[in-house]
Amino acid sequence: NIPINSESAFDQQRAIEWIRIERYWEGEFPNVKARFLPVLCQQCGNAPCEPVCPVFATYHNNEGLNVQVYNRCIGTRFCQNNCPYHVRFFNWFQPVWPEALHNHLNPDVTVRDRGIMEKCTFCIQRIRRGELDASRERRDVRDGDIQPACVQACPTDTLVFGDGNDPDSRVSKLKQDERRFKLMEHLGTDVNVTYLKKVDLEAKEKAHA
Repeated sequence: NIPINSESAFDQQRAIEWIRIERYWEGEFPNVKARFLPVLCQQCGNAPCEPVCPVFATYHNNEGLNVQVYNRCIGTRFCQNNCPYHVRFFNWFQPVWPEALHNHLNPDVTVRDRGIMEKCTFCIQRIRRGELDASRERRDVRDGDIQPACVQACPTDTLVFGDGNDPDSRVSKLKQDERRFKLMEHLGTDVNVTYLKKVDLEAKEKAHA
């Protein structure tokens, strides 16, 4: 439920992007390659955004998520200023939805008002629903049961979500890959998002030629 922004709002950097794609260019024309890096809330274990909030609208829960209490936020934007990943956004406008979309809003997601902060939540409403479904069936949550919207929508299986504390989960196994790295790890934010370096097959072929 992220509102549609006008072109002018985007130009003024007042658009809201829960996940943005950074582009990096390599090579010289015409042999140019693009590298893409999805950047979202890193769900830091030592989040710089949390201690600066004067009303504790953002805090760390017992699941390791950096969560946001929308109705507690007073819009100081201190958390935005303190986030080194630039993944927190201020609502400059009251959301206005085209009439055709009125019945398409997700009832599980709170519509954020003007004047408060928001960010990626790892689709916490899907996490809660997955936990509830598993509880009703009297079983544990299985690996792959819960998928945030971005993971479900990605056509190339680039994004993977799971329980990092479960050694048998797909996420845990990928986190052991030698290609792994974390954004700005030197800051000591203890992020919970792990990236894998892309394998450049052409470079490998040239190296072995």
